[in-house]
Amino acid sequence: MKNCIAAVDIGTNSFHLIIVQVRKGGAFKIIDREREVVRLGFYEGTDLNVISEVELEKAVDVLSQFNKIAKFYGADLRAIATSAVREAKNKDEFITRVYQATGIPVEAIDGTKEAELIYLGVLKALNVKRKRVLCIDIGGGSTEFLLGDKSQIIFTESIKIGAVRLSKKFFPNYYITPESIAECENFIADRILSRSNLHSHHQFDIAAGTSGTINVAASIIHFRRKNEFAKSLNNFSFDADELYELVEDVLKCQSMVDRLSIKGMEVKRADIIPAGLLILKKSLEIFDIKQVTVSENALREGIIIETIKQLDERLILSVSK
Repeated sequence: MKNCIAAVDIGTNSFHLIIVQVRKGGAFKIIDREREVVRLGFYEGTDLNVISEVELEKAVDVLSQFNKIAKFYGADLRAIATSAVREAKNKDEFITRVYQATGIPVEAIDGTKEAELIYLGVLKALNVKRKRVLCIDIGGGSTEFLLGDKSQIIFTESIKIGAVRLSKKFFPNYYITPESIAECENFIADRILSRSNLHSHHQFDIAAGTSGTINVAASIIHFRRKNEFAKSLNNFSFDADELYELVEDVLKCQSMVDRLSIKGMEVKRADIIPAGLLILKKSLEIFDIKQVTVSENALREGIIIETIKQLDERLILSVSK
């Protein structure tokens, strides 16, 4: 196929691939997508500071498969790595091994850049270009906050709190207790409130939520309302009270197996969902958010949008020469 671009989001909890076909004016259509759960930094070291050999080998296998899919479409592939890779002591080894095995050059970006790319995705997915929007993206290793006004960024913050990171720290066997929940909640509050930008005094028109934890929460809430799964969650909104009720139900389930009894629960996220929901709950409380609107676009769509823009700029430069 012509005019195809591939983007890979190398996250802490999962790897995502999208293939798009670029249309006139910078528009694009997603023609294929893949997702594989690949947890990085979970099995060795403290925090998320070492990518184990097993994790690295699985990452190479998944990225090799993604590369084959991209080549099938004739798509140039751009791969972005986030929290686990940028923090790992063996980051350089990871990037080198991936390149040697697959030919994919991995870009390990900082939290600010990650938030900016997520915002690009949100602007494409939701009608917020003329609005003041607070974006919250809860990943496996970090949570990104961004306040934008009429497409201009006011601030970005990246906090080292994520569903995988906090599960490793507070719920290492995916088993929760009242004591571990309280410790985790206090840790989340301390980390968020340590940043001067993050407080309840901000004014915004809409709170947009992206990525795994928020998508799962929205999916379960939708199921509770309609008794069916949503075909699309983009632009779906849920109230804070609905989220608090869900958190309460999840925290009653001490084990991962117990949590699978919740209708709508994603099997591959039932282990780390308590930590992710605690981050979301505390975020809503701190910012006094009454409602969250889901953007199905996130980092990977932001990568595509930025890449198209870069290609257009290069084309303009080449023509001008």
